[in-house]
Amino acid sequence: MTTHAEYEKLCQEIWEHNRRYYVDARPTISDHAFDHLLKSLEEMEKKHPEWVTPASPTQRVNEALTSGFKTVVHQVPMLSLANTYSKEEIVDFVARMHKLIGHEKVDFSCELKMDGIAITALYEEGLFVRGVTRGDGTAGDDITSNMRTIASLPLQIYGKDVPKRLEVRGEVFMLHSVFSKQNEKKQETGEPLWANPRNAAAGSLKLLDPKEVAERHLSIVFYGIAEDSSHEVKLQTESHDFLQQLGLPILQMHARCSSIDQIWTFAEKVHSARPKLPYDIDGVVIKVDDLKQQVRLGNTAKNPRWAVAYKFAAEQATTRITAITVQVGRTGTLTPVAELVPVSVAGSTIARATLHNEEEVKRKDIRVGDLVTIEKGGDVIPKVVSVDLSSRPAHTHAWKMPTHCPSCGSHVVREAGEVAWRCPNGRKCSEQALRRIVHFTSKVAMDIDNMGEKVVEQLVTRGMVKNPSDIYRLTEADLYQLDGFKEKSVHNLLTSIDKSREVSLARFIMALGIKHVGEETAALLAAKSGSIEALSAMGIEELEAIAGIGSVVANAIVAFFQEEESRKEISALLELGVKPKQHEVVTHKGHAFNGKHFVITGTLENYTRTGAAALIKERGGSVSDSVTKKTDYLVVGESPGSKLEKAQKLGIKILDEKAFVHLL
Repeated sequence: MTTHAEYEKLCQEIWEHNRRYYVDARPTISDHAFDHLLKSLEEMEKKHPEWVTPASPTQRVNEALTSGFKTVVHQVPMLSLANTYSKEEIVDFVARMHKLIGHEKVDFSCELKMDGIAITALYEEGLFVRGVTRGDGTAGDDITSNMRTIASLPLQIYGKDVPKRLEVRGEVFMLHSVFSKQNEKKQETGEPLWANPRNAAAGSLKLLDPKEVAERHLSIVFYGIAEDSSHEVKLQTESHDFLQQLGLPILQMHARCSSIDQIWTFAEKVHSARPKLPYDIDGVVIKVDDLKQQVRLGNTAKNPRWAVAYKFAAEQATTRITAITVQVGRTGTLTPVAELVPVSVAGSTIARATLHNEEEVKRKDIRVGDLVTIEKGGDVIPKVVSVDLSSRPAHTHAWKMPTHCPSCGSHVVREAGEVAWRCPNGRKCSEQALRRIVHFTSKVAMDIDNMGEKVVEQLVTRGMVKNPSDIYRLTEADLYQLDGFKEKSVHNLLTSIDKSREVSLARFIMALGIKHVGEETAALLAAKSGSIEALSAMGIEELEAIAGIGSVVANAIVAFFQEEESRKEISALLELGVKPKQHEVVTHKGHAFNGKHFVITGTLENYTRTGAAALIKERGGSVSDSVTKKTDYLVVGESPGSKLEKAQKLGIKILDEKAFVHLL
């Protein structure tokens, strides 16, 4: 019998996986496994409807909003699709549609299920005016500037009778060829590689600088209409030709089907073509074709009744384990990893797979020499699914977690109630020290460009960096000693290090690597404390009073700030010019910017565009992307675009960075 505590634990587990998938773009389980958890929760809630609250994962479309972008409410909700995994489930769906529609004929539109990022694009009078992510289904992030960088997205649509207002639904993705080139670049600079194209696309759309987004060479495709003032389209299958005629990129494989056999034939055709496609898909989408019938069928609280996704099984391959190694994380957690005879899975060559923890290895009885099935379903990190015991070599032995840390030799420990083994040597463990510095420089922390993992490894190995504060003591002479570093790379890295001194308090807290403190918790701590000094002085009760912070996290925070080495390191960082600041919303009454409309173009020396825009807004001004007659000032940085020429023609006042700072 299921207890309420077990139900709540499952809810928390699903939300955590949901966050990793949609917010972090770093999932740790396959889509199929996630859907299984969700179905288990739904079964619990059928038996115990009194347990269901608005906070349940079943009551909300899965995707949280990303901070840093304006929130836009969807006029037509962007609901997620219910998933099916077998022909029998498709048969049930078709039968259900016939039953609900009644005596009318029901046809179905079948399409590719793209494995990308769901978006909506709005065109007014033929011009692209806004792009928004799905978000929570009700509201999403305004990513207009980022979407404008996608070469395949027309900024103006043409054709006969262009609708005055057209909102189209689609997906942003990265081609396999682009993904390979992007990962090659990351490998050269020592940055962590993306797991797959979807991760790459998701991370790219979250960038605040459209210039960086443009360098990712994203693609886009459209497959649905949310609003059309012309009311031309009557069937879903007609929408593809309609959108293509307007110059919008569409799905290349789609079909109108009248029977189960036709639907299944299409699904098998797509499955066969999948390995040859230049982009990732994870199934097919089946929709009732008649749009009027769709309206009559309506939606549930979270899914349209008139559509389902048939998802292909995760791709698998068989290979042999040559060794089981152990990785040491920045907090000392030991993770077993299977070293494999390299094998191709889902378009990638896999040579390693996570074994998660000792309990997982014991449960599956995984041993060195075993022939195993590995899986890489969608975004998931490669993992060992099963062992072929019939092919097990003679004289193998059950694997055990080493009793000592493979990095520093310290005796490993496991706290009561935890699955993970840890090295307790903290700062004295060389691998933990390396991982902490890699984390410190990462995008989610200090965001030091040009300082990937390989660069950090060189700096640590050569003894130039032992603690994060040592990064701010590096000189040109130090960097010239690194392999592959010349004048330009030395200059770029020193510039990145210098820029990172100006950092938000939330990122600085994240960079410290406090146990159990992730991005969301760091943001909470920054908002409540206001300064690193105030945070370091907070007690357990004061921390527990913050919504979202429990006793385990509170104790970890207090313990961190009680360590003498932690206090010394923070003091050193501050003395070396690191200035963590809590970004507060301030207003400057009577400022020269009040009521003025700004556009920013080119690269500013001392500000990012986002930072400059925030300063303008704080002083009562507004910032837009397009120069119009209503624009009061154009702020110009290095390498300005066509906006400068347009502003000059319109007689708009031009501000260089010096003049901007003077008015600021």
